[in-house]
Amino acid sequence: MLLNLTILPGDGIGPEVTEQAVLVLQAAAGAFGHQLQLRHKNIGGAALAVAEDPLPADTVQACLSSSAVLMGAVGNPAFDHYPNHLRPEAGLLRLRRELGAYANLRPAICFPALEDCSPLRSDLVRGTDIMIVRELLGGLYFGEPRSIAGAPGSRVATNTMTYGEPAIERITGVAFELAEKRRKKVLSVDKANVLECSRLWREVVIRCAKDYPGVQLSHMYVDSAAMSLVQRPKDFDVVLTENMFGDILSDQAGGVVGSLGLLASASIGGPVGLYEPVHGSAPDIAGKGIANPLGAILSAALLLRHSFQLEREAACIENAVSAVLNQGSRTADIARSGQSRIATSEMGRNVVEAVKASQAKQKSA
Repeated sequence: MLLNLTILPGDGIGPEVTEQAVLVLQAAAGAFGHQLQLRHKNIGGAALAVAEDPLPADTVQACLSSSAVLMGAVGNPAFDHYPNHLRPEAGLLRLRRELGAYANLRPAICFPALEDCSPLRSDLVRGTDIMIVRELLGGLYFGEPRSIAGAPGSRVATNTMTYGEPAIERITGVAFELAEKRRKKVLSVDKANVLECSRLWREVVIRCAKDYPGVQLSHMYVDSAAMSLVQRPKDFDVVLTENMFGDILSDQAGGVVGSLGLLASASIGGPVGLYEPVHGSAPDIAGKGIANPLGAILSAALLLRHSFQLEREAACIENAVSAVLNQGSRTADIARSGQSRIATSEMGRNVVEAVKASQAKQKSA
């Protein structure tokens, strides 16, 4: 198969972790007989530096003409003083909209080798395997009107949360279809006691759930869900929620399983999927070669699974990540006291070798 990809390294540690993810993709493609076709384009601060636009037209065109997009991270303090539409993050929001990527899948899995990395007791976090399904194109991040108005000292800021029934219906379908392949449980998270958006959300989710009689539906307010996530994380299966709540809860889930550096994501729903690690650009460690590339590598696995339906190849990468963790490979964010810390490139190289070894073993079996 020809895997036609656009690569957006982005800002901060984005280029470092994306490079390792691409190397792992190349190893997997070679092992399974696929061909990679790659185009590299700018986004975020990197694009602003050369084109004065966080999402240049040629980047959009490249993404729309590819089969999938693999991205690093966006964000650079040098552009914090820019107006909203020219900040690096605006490029990412626009790209999600251009791609029609309304469903964000964020798995949070506790690898057995990393149980001691969680701030929770091992017996609480052991077996945690959560899929957060976050609506990605609505809510406060996209709602209009939005503004800061008034004279200094008396300014008023406005953001608008908006959700229509069709948007809720389509993200609900994604969550339930995933649940059918997992443990058949969906927890819908809202704030229906105070927000009209959440009341509509809950009503629509309940209606849609009737189409999936084999899946158990439950509801929880977002504050209660946040508490339960640290009290009994392994009880969660598929978590369905709106844009901002999903953003917050998925970062919390990263803390529960040990590090944001482990978390991958898939933004799907449109013709071209967008895959990126959950962590930000981390400018404080950029260029030091110590960032954890596993979130980016696991995002590459999601890319193979969701954009190309290459389940064996995706599982090969995920198993390789598990294998190198079992062998003791640790970047700084997941290293405990007394454990050796390896560089970004070495972690990537270890996963590449594990992918090759796994496939070689399969061929000889």
